Amino acid sequence: MRFTSLEELIGLCEQEGKPIHRLMLEEQAKESGRSEDEEFAKMASYYAVMKEAVSRGLTQDTSSRSGLTGNDAKKVRSLVEGDASSLGGPAGKAMAYALSVSEVNASMGRIVATPTAGSCGVIPGVFVSMQEQYGWDDTHMTEGLFTAGALGYVIANRSFVSGAEGGCQAEIGSAIAMAAGALVELRGGTPRQALHAVGLALKNSLGLICDPVGGLVEIPCIVRNGFGSVTALAASDMALAGIRSAIPSDEVIGVMLEVGANMPERYRETAKGGLAATPTGQRIMSDLYGKPKKPGEEPNDEHSGG
Repeated sequence: MRFTSLEELIGLCEQEGKPIHRLMLEEQAKESGRSEDEEFAKMASYYAVMKEAVSRGLTQDTSSRSGLTGNDAKKVRSLVEGDASSLGGPAGKAMAYALSVSEVNASMGRIVATPTAGSCGVIPGVFVSMQEQYGWDDTHMTEGLFTAGALGYVIANRSFVSGAEGGCQAEIGSAIAMAAGALVELRGGTPRQALHAVGLALKNSLGLICDPVGGLVEIPCIVRNGFGSVTALAASDMALAGIRSAIPSDEVIGVMLEVGANMPERYRETAKGGLAATPTGQRIMSDLYGKPKKPGEEPNDEHSGG
């Protein structure tokens, strides 16, 4: 890739008169050796999986294997459709759809990790709800995924996208930032407005710990996906309204790296601290694993996340 920072990415877009998605598609094709058409088709297939996950979570049983979570997305959708949502239709739908995909993940269904499984609901929640809102076609949505990919590429290479490394700020925060920036471009904003959306969104997640109860990507991860989708909508609105990230977005990413690196280990997906260490969190862990866990003992489950 010809860029390692958001400023370099935006600079290239401005110099060459291209939107972020176009530049990313070209760069990705060069790097992979595949044609642009092949790259586009591959990304389009990912979007199809995202839409399938949204639909599945709203129409099928999503009870997780642990029995801790499932089927809450349907409750939110009913609230929204009943005109009882304080958020309103578009944001309410984004939240319901994000919950839906995260519940599908927790029930071992098929999702796309964007950027991780623990944060897989934010981008589909935002994209699918906004596609319905604005009537965009799948080609436009696929372009948006390339934009999100470019933003995530920079974040991953300059900081973290894993809760185990940088806390939940790295997982949910990155997903929110990617969705917010992509939505700006989908709505006709400039690359620089997308850049500001990333900074605005990421600042709102700094310091968020990763504290999955029982080490499972369920509590509190699923609801954080729902909240994250609404934050992404708000960040895109702010950026399109002309609000700038006073701290340059690349510097915000640097702060996330600093905060994550200094975050105590117990708050980085170890299930030793935060909500996982509450009396109820410990009771749930005991119920799940059949015996009381000693403080600091690792959970026996691979499905973790921020």
